[in-house]
Amino acid sequence: MPAWQAGGVGGRARSARPLVRVQVVALAAGVLLGCGAAGGRNRITLWVHSGPGPERDVYRASIRAFNESQNEVQVDLTELPEGSYNDQIYAAALARQLPGVLEFDGPYVTTYAWAKRIIPIDPFPAIRAVSRDMLPTLVSQGSFNHRLYTVGQYDSGLALWGNRKLLAQAGVSPPAEPWSLAEFEAVLGKLRRSGLDHPLDMKFNYGAGEWFTYGFAPILQSFGGDLIDRRDFRTSRGFINGPAAVKAMTLLQNWVKAGYVNASTRDDADFIKGRSALSYVGHWTYASYRAALGQDLVLIPMPNFGGRAVTGAGSWNFGISADCANPQAAARLLAFLMSPGEIARVTEANGAVPGTFTALKTSRNYGPGGALALYKEQLFRDEAVVRPATPAYPVISTAFAEAVNDIIAGADVKTELDQASRRIDQEIEDNRGYPVK
Repeated sequence: MPAWQAGGVGGRARSARPLVRVQVVALAAGVLLGCGAAGGRNRITLWVHSGPGPERDVYRASIRAFNESQNEVQVDLTELPEGSYNDQIYAAALARQLPGVLEFDGPYVTTYAWAKRIIPIDPFPAIRAVSRDMLPTLVSQGSFNHRLYTVGQYDSGLALWGNRKLLAQAGVSPPAEPWSLAEFEAVLGKLRRSGLDHPLDMKFNYGAGEWFTYGFAPILQSFGGDLIDRRDFRTSRGFINGPAAVKAMTLLQNWVKAGYVNASTRDDADFIKGRSALSYVGHWTYASYRAALGQDLVLIPMPNFGGRAVTGAGSWNFGISADCANPQAAARLLAFLMSPGEIARVTEANGAVPGTFTALKTSRNYGPGGALALYKEQLFRDEAVVRPATPAYPVISTAFAEAVNDIIAGADVKTELDQASRRIDQEIEDNRGYPVK
């Protein structure tokens, strides 16, 4: 799932067996990590994010299973705090102190591949077999300059969670097909008149970070805008601040002004407690929402706000660092993590879309009639847009998120988007368009 809510939902009991060495480290401690050999076994350090939910426990179980399954490779698992994870990875890359294998959020693949801090993994036969089975969005996310650099156990998606009881009280039926903008706003009006002050939850409690880009860029893209010109990734002008983008972000601002959305919400209680009937979010809330609403929980397609319905895609994935002394052993670990059983282990915990066609076939939640099948269907309907595959992405995301934050607070939409565009284009110019080295 995306980086802002990486910890998943719920909790799992953890085994006390000591076969996985778990470390929580700070880069300030000056720890140098990578690949090596110890006790006759190739030793690899793996870094993962450490969130509050079951994914952490899944990683521990997966690495324990890998270490027990063979005698040639020993993996030491290092958990880094979720909130600062991307910053610590970036700092380690600059210091050339990356581990042998690392997990990172999808849109950062290009940044590290362009800087040669991770290596192509398509030469490894086991990875080639995995890539042929991996979802196209994950292949796209993990590729740079026609080479594959990462594999992902799961994909992501956006949709609307609905409270069936509150919708019925307002005379609203959950649709089988995406609502148009006019239909969606009519629904918001009905819900308001039924007594809900803020009928739509949009997860503003996640804060002005990656969620604002992942979550709200699809609205902009639905209208025909984008974060950058994807033909050559050389400019954002006319895309992030063009008429379509301005219209989309004005729409978002108007929903806040009208009170349809509570921009000051601080947690998930609006939807769980029945103060909102709709929640604009992804798969990762399923377990907590189901526990709160039971049979009243319904999944609704992403609306067609503009010319087409658009959903987000891409999520956490694994790559091999340029500092790894034994990439063959690291590739063996990646192939194990991409096995159907390991994909099932993590996606059953976090509700994400299984990352291979093989794993999808045996998924309870994503099979025919499954509770989360809509997220898969949206991916297969070609509605998913992966975040821009450019080394400039960190600046793109920060600039857009800050613009959205100001727009929500009432700032002039065109002014904020123009400022974001200038910032992005200056970054690209400063790096001479990010030529492939």
